[in-house]
Amino acid sequence: QVQLVESGGGLVQAGGSLRLSCAASGIIFRVNAMGWYRQAPGKQRELVARITTGGNTNYAFSVKGRFTISRDNAKNAVYLQMNSLKPEDTAVYHCNAETSSLAYWGQGTQVTVSS
Repeated sequence: QVQLVESGGGLVQAGGSLRLSCAASGIIFRVNAMGWYRQAPGKQRELVARITTGGNTNYAFSVKGRFTISRDNAKNAVYLQMNSLKPEDTAVYHCNAETSSLAYWGQGTQVTVSS
């Protein structure tokens, strides 16, 4: 089992920044990749950014150049630095951890960007 706890969401004006954090505990050595997904009301959950144990990253096209994902393996944590936020970034952001056979999810943190 892997437990994930997110923090750092909130309300920010368009153009502002937020940094999300996700702390992982449990059977960490089985985690291959970690990432952030988001779900806006009435929409499907979508990948925002993902980082592998080796540091390879991929981003949704809509956030490239604005968001940066990073990982601290010593602290079992993953972060999402979000800059130049837009109202369309408003969503519940969920931390995700992948093993070879399972995916784990955090409870989510709300990000609201006002225009």
